[in-house]
Amino acid sequence: MNKYQVGPETARMIALRHPWVLADRFTRKWTGAKVGELALLCDERQQPLATALLDPADRVVARILGPPGMQPDAGWFRNRLQKAQRLRQQAGLTDTDVYRLVNGEGDGLPGLTIDCYAEYLMVQLYTPAWDGYLSVLLKVLQELFNPDGIYRKLRPQETRQLEARSGSKTYSRLIAGELAPVPLLVQENGLQYQVDLGEGLNTGIFPDQRRHRQDLMQRVKGKRFLNLFAFTGAFSVAAAAAGAKRVTSVDVSARYLGVAQDNFSLNRINPKRHNFVVGDVFAELEKFRQAGERFDIILFDPPSFSTTRKSQFSTRGGTAQLVRASLPLLETGGLLIASSNHQKVDMTAYLKELRRGAVEAGCELRTIYRGGQPEDFPVPVSFSEGNYLKYVISVKD
Repeated sequence: MNKYQVGPETARMIALRHPWVLADRFTRKWTGAKVGELALLCDERQQPLATALLDPADRVVARILGPPGMQPDAGWFRNRLQKAQRLRQQAGLTDTDVYRLVNGEGDGLPGLTIDCYAEYLMVQLYTPAWDGYLSVLLKVLQELFNPDGIYRKLRPQETRQLEARSGSKTYSRLIAGELAPVPLLVQENGLQYQVDLGEGLNTGIFPDQRRHRQDLMQRVKGKRFLNLFAFTGAFSVAAAAAGAKRVTSVDVSARYLGVAQDNFSLNRINPKRHNFVVGDVFAELEKFRQAGERFDIILFDPPSFSTTRKSQFSTRGGTAQLVRASLPLLETGGLLIASSNHQKVDMTAYLKELRRGAVEAGCELRTIYRGGQPEDFPVPVSFSEGNYLKYVISVKD
């Protein structure tokens, strides 16, 4: 195992149990370092600090696996996975078979997540450094969980390449077991949803919003609900199933909204009794305003960045614009639910965006709830970067 020296600030962060080593003037001296290499990190006095997995071309050049001398063998993986499995007993997964089994740094496997979709597992690698250890990991996963199939997805590097390659929508591949049916049916909070493990950046449902969909179901009965950036309609299905008077789902993708309607039907909810609007969110909000439409609850959970033919959205700046455009449609006393998974925008900055949008709309917003990831997305207290999800419920005064 080769030794690599880190600077004093990195040594301090390792002592505080931060799981990342970021590129700096010290790591640029790591000549010969290779992606996937297991390395011993040392301080300026050559004292050993930790064992790390290297990815020298990435911004995160090393991910801490454990103390000096440890080996990521089958026993180590088994210990990590068993701990992760025990922790999920705290996650309230009743009537739910889609959830996160391993949340990277929060479960001691930095740069690697594992999601459960019914009888299938999706391993996502946020660094190719893990590829050399996949065979050992697969053996332990099969031993502990006996899934019907295991998929591998490399992100973000591979997704950037695929986005630039027109016509390709294959982001993951089967690496063990049998192919999942398309669509695969999964269950969350007693409701059914379609997912596709082999196509697209996302499978069709975001498990990190499970608790929030459950919360929405307690608030929406008899209400007019508007779901912006609806994707495949998970929030819309939850609202309709809980007795919302009318659910309106807006998304720029006709294909996604087609899946949303299928999800309604899966749960014996007639999609014809609700509205599905294909179009740019901002353009449709203006149409609603001109038509005098009003809603009791408006939710938006946009991607961190997206581009359509007519507009471009980013969390910074775009959130305030969304609030400003949404509030005229919201009844006084109604709920504005704002959510973002943009890792680089923390809760404080996000609330400032909400405030700016409310001021520009000439409205007062009173926040009644702030949330983040559920229990199956644990985050070390030393790793604030892992607290990416913001979910804020406010009342329009």
